[in-house]
Amino acid sequence: MSAVLEKALLKAREAFHRNVTKDVNFRIKQLQQLKRCLNDNKEEFVKALNADFRKPRMEAVITEIDFVNKDIDYQLSHIRDFIKPKYAEKKGLSTFLDTCYIKHEPFGVVLIFSAWNYPIQLLLCPLIGAIAAGNCAIIKPSEISSNTEKMMAELLPRYLDRECYHIVTGGPEEATRMLNERFDLIFYTGSTAIGKVIYKSASKFLTPVVLELGGKSPVYMDDSINMEIAVRRLLWGKCMNGGQVCIAPDYLLCTKEVKEKFINVANKVLKEFFEGDSKNSESFARIINDKNFNRLQNLINSTNGKIVIGGDTDKETRYISPTIVTDVISADALMKEEIFGPILPIITIDSVEEAIEFIKRGEKPLTMYLFTNKKQVYQKFIDETSSGSLVVNETMLQMTVEELPFGGVGESGIGSYHGRFSFETFSHKKSVMIKDYNPIVEFLASVRYPPYNENKLKKLQMLVGHSIVDEINLGKFLRYFLTFSLGIIATITVFILNEKFL
Repeated sequence: MSAVLEKALLKAREAFHRNVTKDVNFRIKQLQQLKRCLNDNKEEFVKALNADFRKPRMEAVITEIDFVNKDIDYQLSHIRDFIKPKYAEKKGLSTFLDTCYIKHEPFGVVLIFSAWNYPIQLLLCPLIGAIAAGNCAIIKPSEISSNTEKMMAELLPRYLDRECYHIVTGGPEEATRMLNERFDLIFYTGSTAIGKVIYKSASKFLTPVVLELGGKSPVYMDDSINMEIAVRRLLWGKCMNGGQVCIAPDYLLCTKEVKEKFINVANKVLKEFFEGDSKNSESFARIINDKNFNRLQNLINSTNGKIVIGGDTDKETRYISPTIVTDVISADALMKEEIFGPILPIITIDSVEEAIEFIKRGEKPLTMYLFTNKKQVYQKFIDETSSGSLVVNETMLQMTVEELPFGGVGESGIGSYHGRFSFETFSHKKSVMIKDYNPIVEFLASVRYPPYNENKLKKLQMLVGHSIVDEINLGKFLRYFLTFSLGIIATITVFILNEKFL
């Protein structure tokens, strides 16, 4: 373990054991400080994102700065409600006078790994949940988006409590050292391959994990739609951040007729988006590094499909144009991995059923996009497929709805967050039951004690096997009420006799 990590862990554990983060006012102050950090340094963050991969200013502000600010505001507005105990409403006769509730308590010291493609959002949104729930945190930004990583390392310690929250920088070696240590929860955003490594490492300590991964998110499109609007929405989602988005549309399934219409409209839309020159457009990001550029270049060179739009590249600036490829089959290079770039393969299908079958043959995706106005069609996808989310006639915007959990299923992830779900993810739900020595309750529950017999068994089943709230059978209710009344009468009688003869 490096000296920096060792010191950070020691400080965080000591702070948590002193219950520093248990105070809701402390949590609120830290969230407010995090917001100040973003807003005080907004332009510097925008510049860092642009230096990393020429992220357009509008995308940097909306999808990074404003997105995180909105998440902070949500937690600040709801945190006092979130921390309130949630009382059990349905209890049986044996526990109806007991106090039973769920207490949300922090896990302890959590470890957060972020990804490079949204280096502010994907680092700070999990941290927001960790803070709101009362955890201490060690956070590891991605070294790939190096300019943003450097800013985070410099700025966060100036605004956040230095005992409870620590940022540790470095490459894969430092991440490996982290995984050799014991944490109370690990939150990771990134590739499925690395997610599996983290899952295995966490198993040594039975550490709970949240894995926000990816996959090939499909798009289905039919002829019932407004084609121009649908193409705009799809290509906006595909081209955002240069296609380097975990929920970006990965490939399109449609009939031959829809494909022809799509290509015609896509040509027009892309020219409008980037004013006929995506290479020099300030609205189109670059690929993050040479490794990812080369991977995407190889996909373009290896496909057996027909490139009908784009296909242009420039290694010096890591530019890859918005590219659409038709006549793609399932065995094609473009279908072997998540594309994570501005390349859209189109696979021709003949029916809804064929599209669903194609999707189901692959791993469960992080999201699924449907462009159709036919309710029976999108309902069929909802009922017959599995994905982290499913969106009809839109792309990407499911991320902005705080009341929807964001997360995958199967190989696209474990667990979810955003809004209340962030607080829930970083909280242990502790069951609490408080019982007193009420003689009536004790009399009713005395049938549980040995020696056992069939009569006691029947009475105990009646006591523990039914919820008072759910019980609607009048006959059974009357029997319960009679038993309860007899218990009260018996107890009062005992008290009177004791008073009379003592």
